[in-house]
Amino acid sequence: MSLGEVPFRLVTVSAGTSDPSTTRMLADRAVQAVVARLRESGRNTSAQVIELAPIATEIAQSLVSGYPAEAVQNAIEQLTVADALIVSTPVYKAGISGLFKSFADLLDNDLLIAKPVLLAATAGSARHAMVVDDQLRPLFAFLRALPAPTSLFAAPEDWGSPDLGKRIDRAAAELAALIVSGIGRDIADGGWGGYQHAFGGNATRAERTTADVDFDTDLMRLARGGN
Repeated sequence: MSLGEVPFRLVTVSAGTSDPSTTRMLADRAVQAVVARLRESGRNTSAQVIELAPIATEIAQSLVSGYPAEAVQNAIEQLTVADALIVSTPVYKAGISGLFKSFADLLDNDLLIAKPVLLAATAGSARHAMVVDDQLRPLFAFLRALPAPTSLFAAPEDWGSPDLGKRIDRAAAELAALIVSGIGRDIADGGWGGYQHAFGGNATRAERTTADVDFDTDLMRLARGGN
């Protein structure tokens, strides 16, 4: 890493509830692989983990009140400044964790625009293998994030298989390439003005005062009664 170069910030969101949690274990293996790939490219990485289970009550309260509790707001702020995410959820009854979905429901729609994301899920049966791509990928497409092409899934029988390690390595290589290329930042910078944003939201470039608002956009001209 060159002098003065800021390390990449990698943030993991884990919705596992058991201890130890296979959901967290899968995320940790992905983190290790991504960090190794980034170091090979000459860049250091700081890695943080957001465990949703300890703040489950605050997540529920935030959904009801409409305002993020302090612990939830702290988690959202970590996502805001992250260069990339690894998200890992358990699968229950052919669906992603309700805890994970509840947290996602609290995120501003523009918070993760073009942010690279590695998608992961665990389950007690291989019958759930498609849930990660069937449910997680559309969710992050709605949030306009930039998921890596390869997703991760682990059932009990996968933990002893070398194929899981190969898939983790491939997914890590894809996420690292997205981070190093800066394509997510370029996409967000180039198209930011064309997206709808929440005024006063949590996104890094959210408009928080009237001084931040561009009144010369097509939408604002229409709002003022112009052509």
